[in-house]
Amino acid sequence: MSEKGAETGEAGRIDTASRDAYAPQSPRGGLGLKDDLVMALRFFSRLPTGDAPHEVPDLGRIAMALPLASVVMGIGPVLLLAGVWLGLPGYFAATLSVAAMVVVGGGMMEDSLADAADGLFGGNSPERRLEILKDSRHGTYGVAALCLFLVLRVTAIGGVAAINPLAAAALWLAANIAGRAGALWVAVALPPARVDGAAAAAGQLPASRFWIGATLALLLVFVIGAPASSLVGVLFATLAVALVEIGWANLCRRMVGGQTGDLIGAAAGLGEIAALVILLIFA
Repeated sequence: MSEKGAETGEAGRIDTASRDAYAPQSPRGGLGLKDDLVMALRFFSRLPTGDAPHEVPDLGRIAMALPLASVVMGIGPVLLLAGVWLGLPGYFAATLSVAAMVVVGGGMMEDSLADAADGLFGGNSPERRLEILKDSRHGTYGVAALCLFLVLRVTAIGGVAAINPLAAAALWLAANIAGRAGALWVAVALPPARVDGAAAAAGQLPASRFWIGATLALLLVFVIGAPASSLVGVLFATLAVALVEIGWANLCRRMVGGQTGDLIGAAAGLGEIAALVILLIFA
């Protein structure tokens, strides 16, 4: 091999190693639910998860553990609704609960919804919309979407909590699980719209992994939400989330040609509200 060929071969090996270093890696000893749960919590929340080394996010592994991660993230905030039994007004307890959920999630869902509203409806071309999506500042569309999202959460949960805090907690937790799990359909249906960002770094989501997570989410929604609503309510809520996520994916495809982390986060918020509406109707 010539000297030039040797240099080229060496460079090729370096590039491959560099590439593999940033590719999603399986944990030592194979895939495990605990490792996937930790990865999902680190990706979607600010909860402490121990001092184990951080792995490169793998959206396929995250999808399967996200329903359980949603329970872990939501259990603390929904327990604050028990303040009604201590004498707190229902809407006040609901506001505390929603605030706690924002803190646990690092405000990511709320920020994503605001960014998505600004980006999709504030730009006049795919390039401009993606530019706005990447901007951390919020405009009129974003602020309006954020305020409406928080108001819808507080009023829906507070109205039920004033009568039955346990039912309110179950309905909201079930809706949150459904919304978060359903939102990952956007990552199945669409390619990343940018080569950088959280969605691109987490890799492509295989449909099989999505359906495993979605099945677990449906089981949890049934167990948690059906007693407070009904079996019919859970079925229609599932259908509502599916329609919202499919419609949102189609809108994102038309507006920006793909998905981003903000668009997936916004899908989670929209799915949660859709599920909450239906579950409340049948409660």
